[in-house]
Amino acid sequence: MSEAVIRTRDLTKEFVRDEFHVIALKNANIEIHKGEFVALMGPSGSGKSTLLHLIAAMDRPTDGEILVLGENLRALSDREIAHWRNVHIGFVFQSFNLIPRTTALANVELPLTYAGVPSKQRRARALAALEMVGLSSRAGHLPSEMSGGQQQRVAVARAIATNPALILADEPTGNLDSHSSEELMRIFDELNQAGRTIVIITHEPEIAAHTRRTVRVKDGLILSDEVKGQPKPSTDPVGTRQ
Repeated sequence: MSEAVIRTRDLTKEFVRDEFHVIALKNANIEIHKGEFVALMGPSGSGKSTLLHLIAAMDRPTDGEILVLGENLRALSDREIAHWRNVHIGFVFQSFNLIPRTTALANVELPLTYAGVPSKQRRARALAALEMVGLSSRAGHLPSEMSGGQQQRVAVARAIATNPALILADEPTGNLDSHSSEELMRIFDELNQAGRTIVIITHEPEIAAHTRRTVRVKDGLILSDEVKGQPKPSTDPVGTRQ
């Protein structure tokens, strides 16, 4: 078995909202290995986005352990986390999150700028990333001059520009039509075949069908973990949030 890229143990996230105590994720145990392509599925409010954001170090857990790429995320300072995330994680948002008045090329260069990559090298790497998603000819275009599918492909190019070990995507096809969705998933397929580890959130079975493994989350609990053709029992108890 390949090395574990993500490993959690009893990972828990709690929120207090308007005096209500909410357990968004409870005792989640999961391992994801290098080169896997995994779908997180579950209804709204199930905890899947919480789990993805904890993996991306965009939020901190209340309890439990989380190691990503061998790094104990709970031991890092906020400054260390920001640098670590920019270098090692490529994140794709449902709403694209592109800077509106900035060209596709400049949007893709952004994480490389934060990483301190020199301008000439930065431009070359950003152009190469746009080429990988089939948009090198649109490098000088603004987001408003591109379709939703093209904007999401720019977002993917931005996510892979730093050559991250792990790509995370939160409902990446949620704002796309079926043709653009299939085009985007083809790109994810190619990235995975090239050895990238990818974890995506989706509500759509046809999108999850592109992955090799599906983890289902409900009420903050991991209910099932299934590799295609090989069901894998969950280590979490099935139940409801307290």
